[in-house]
Amino acid sequence: MVFFSRGVSALSGWRCRRVNSSVISYLLNDFKAWNSPDRHHDLLTGMYSTCAKLSEDPSRDASVSDMLIDSFGRMHTYLRISLTERCNLRCQYCMPAEGVDLAPSSHLLSQDEIIRLANLFVTSGVNKIRLTGGEPTIRKDIEEICSRLSSLDGLKALAVTTNGIALARKLPKLKECGLSSINISLDTLVPAKFEFMTRRKGHNKVLESIYTAIDHGYDPVKVNCVVMRDFNVDEICDFVELTRMKPINVRFIEFMPFDGNVWNVKKLVPYSEMLDIVASHYHGLERIKDHPSDTAKNYRIEGHCGTVSFITSMTEHFCAGCNRLRLLADGNFKVCLFGPSEVSLRDPLRAGAEDMELREIIGAAVKRKKAAHAGMFDIAKTANRPMIQIGG
Repeated sequence: MVFFSRGVSALSGWRCRRVNSSVISYLLNDFKAWNSPDRHHDLLTGMYSTCAKLSEDPSRDASVSDMLIDSFGRMHTYLRISLTERCNLRCQYCMPAEGVDLAPSSHLLSQDEIIRLANLFVTSGVNKIRLTGGEPTIRKDIEEICSRLSSLDGLKALAVTTNGIALARKLPKLKECGLSSINISLDTLVPAKFEFMTRRKGHNKVLESIYTAIDHGYDPVKVNCVVMRDFNVDEICDFVELTRMKPINVRFIEFMPFDGNVWNVKKLVPYSEMLDIVASHYHGLERIKDHPSDTAKNYRIEGHCGTVSFITSMTEHFCAGCNRLRLLADGNFKVCLFGPSEVSLRDPLRAGAEDMELREIIGAAVKRKKAAHAGMFDIAKTANRPMIQIGG
């Protein structure tokens, strides 16, 4: 099976490459096994037993209101808020080549609306908020938003996921305003490949932001890397080297399907293959015990200051421990990244709804959350928004 990458002069070293047929075979066999009756039984049994364990956990935080607990007992204490649909990059896996229709500014949540809804979630038991986009740092009032969010009683962590283009110059003020954790997206260490993937320049600015974050005491600085076949598989060990001397957590992410990103299973590099690559080059690779709600499988390497992680959304999903909810820039509320269902919080908010009414809308949506996503092949066929509109 042959994959032809697009030819650009800056990437003249890229050639027609043969896709690893054993991986394709693995994925197809896994898909057949996934759809067998025995697999369905095992999956559902494991899912519901895991969810039951979560709901029966005696250490469960009693401060979490019923509004945030779904029908499988999962407590949702982590809210991701998209501040904008706009971005200063055009990453191929995030935005369609033809772009997206952006919502008018009047349709987006104002700062006051964001704070009111965030406070509603925090007083109900959310203890972590992550700001996303689009690119959150291009929102002009991001410092004020951070300051107001970090002052909410009960919020323990305020994080951001950013492409790093504008972060370095804004970081000192953001830290003063309470930003406690940083994820920076970077899929290649080669400037020409960065321009190919993002359709923009700025590779050096992203690296500057990573090291600026380290200098400001963020530990670890998380670097998100979406791994795609015939693009950056050959850089996996180069990314691991970033962890040798610096408190960096490199997070290798399986390529996920969203509207307009031309997802193809042939581009997917499964967790097992990424792990084999790392294990074959580094001795002393040790699994770190994960929290039940972790999205990543975390590892340390002997002698390295930082760590490496794998986000296995496609081949080994972590739906049973999901504690995440999403508030989109236009005020829509989404309980699953891969699910098409959304409900507007903006409309009732602007219509004068009281907090109790909003809680009822939120609680009803959370209760409708499914046990697990549909699987990568069905997700690829299901209408959803582009990632830039959902929030990374």
